[in-house]
Amino acid sequence: MRLFIVIAVIAVLSALTALAFLPRAESGAGDESALPYIVTTTAQIGDLARHVAGDTARVESLMGEGTDPHLYRPTRADRVKLQRANIIMTNGLHLEGKMIELLEKLAEEKPVIEMAQALPPSDILQTASAAHDPHIWMDVSNWIAALGLVQRALSERYPDHAALYRANAAEYKNELKTLDDYAHKTIGSIPENRRALVTAHDAFSYMGAAYGLEVFGIQGISTDSEAGLHHIEQLVGLLVNRNIPAVFVESSVSERNIKALIEGAAARGHIVKIGGELFSDAMGAPGTYEGTYIGMIDHNITTITHALGGNAPERGMKGRLSHALSN
Repeated sequence: MRLFIVIAVIAVLSALTALAFLPRAESGAGDESALPYIVTTTAQIGDLARHVAGDTARVESLMGEGTDPHLYRPTRADRVKLQRANIIMTNGLHLEGKMIELLEKLAEEKPVIEMAQALPPSDILQTASAAHDPHIWMDVSNWIAALGLVQRALSERYPDHAALYRANAAEYKNELKTLDDYAHKTIGSIPENRRALVTAHDAFSYMGAAYGLEVFGIQGISTDSEAGLHHIEQLVGLLVNRNIPAVFVESSVSERNIKALIEGAAARGHIVKIGGELFSDAMGAPGTYEGTYIGMIDHNITTITHALGGNAPERGMKGRLSHALSN
């Protein structure tokens, strides 16, 4: 028995010695485990981080397609990812309402960067209840500011790649400026009296303020709130009185309240259609154009414009939208 144990120990030591002389992987894209690990709460922040970091970091997002960040609770696997992360990137402004305590605790151990920190306080919108509106990415100029924040944060943390981060950010900034110009021009083509965006919850106020839309959400800025019957009746009156032709559902929010609006308007003799599904708190499916930030905003702008009587290319700014739209 002792002889067997001695032989086993010798075998293990020999294997370890052999491994010690194997060539070690370079710290780069060829060895993913050696790369800095960035964990983001939402996919749109993950998209931003990937554009800046390129192949110098591994980026993973906790919330994907159809996920409502207002209600999201981190799983055990999420907690492990956050613990292992070198950098955590969040939206802030209570978007990740169920994660705040966890994120505050993690901030004592590692960098936790909030995209909202990129904006001056005067640019943060407030609701009637004085709560901060967290949906900052709906204004492309805000996301350009967030891009700068990400670039600076990564450059400070990994200065050897600072030049690459600056170049990547500059290239992506040009793309975002093109998107911002498209949004201004396209929304501007909607007849002025029809520039009213009625959606399931109030996620589009930054878009409205930036591009000239009046925005009306059935629920408040959080889907955790309830829609009152009186508020729904007010919105029905708005649709009827202003002859607004369409309302919009959202990819991460129930359609129930939108259907109540349509039925209420029909009872008063005004036909309202669903103008399309918008991406509010989450982007489209991974691997699709709509699963990128630019694709998400392009889809929203193009969908809104067509449904409210404006002019936009059928397949959006880049001709890449999954479905052609028609007035």
